[in-house]
Formats: sequence, C-alpha cells, structure tokens
Amino acid sequence: MTTLIAGLDHVQIEAPAGCEPQARAFFADFLGLPELHKPEALRGRGGVWFALPDGRQLHVGVTPDFVPREKGHPALRCLDLAAFQTHCEAHGISCRADAEAGVSRVFLRDPFGNRLEVVEGAHESIPLNAAP
Repeated sequence: MTTLIAGLDHVQIEAPAGCEPQARAFFADFLGLPELHKPEALRGRGGVWFALPDGRQLHVGVTPDFVPREKGHPALRCLDLAAFQTHCEAHGISCRADAEAGVSRVFLRDPFGNRLEVVEGAHESIPLNAAP
C-alpha cells in the first residue's frame, strides 16, 4: 500500500477567547517559539500560531465553552531536559518528570490548563507489523 500521509504539519491546542496575550507570553516568551502570520481569512477567529524549529507549527485556537485538555496533548522535543526543567523552575512553571514511556520527559500545563509533554530525544517508533 502506498503511504498517503507524508508527515505532521501542525498541532492545534484550544484556548478561551482573549487568550492571545497569555499564549504569546508562554509560547513565544517562555518557550521561545516565533509567532507566525495567520492567513487573513482566519485572523478574525482569534488565536495565534507559532513555528517549531523543525518546520512544523503549533496553533492556539479559540473555542467556545473552552475546557482544558487533561489527557490529549502535544509532545514537544528538547535537546536537554535538565536545562528545560531549570528554565521552568526559573520562570515559576511547575513540571512533573517521568520516564515510564521509555523516554525522559516532563509534563506541564500551558496558561489555559492544557497538558503539554516535553521529551528529550524521541519516542521509539516500531510498526506493529515489523519483523522481529
């Protein structure tokens, strides 16, 4: 079968109306992600988009009746998890470390209460139908 999907373009997290200043403070100022121009047709909906270093994007979209995501989450990669944890500490951002998925990682919350994961390296990807 031909692979139809070429990769991941972006991930969108939800936030309440008026979220843009907090989103910029967290994703741009704290995480260091550059803000992107949204297409003109989408600007009136609110929210803000950010670039990831690998060319993918993280979109913060406004949703009515917003409820923070407790389980579903994006997982971002970093090169030095200890440095990331120190950065969190220095900015008063609480994070919880674990390695139960076979990779060093921390969980934290964005300003809207959404769960985020930051991993050092990458989760292993072994297709189920791979030969042993």
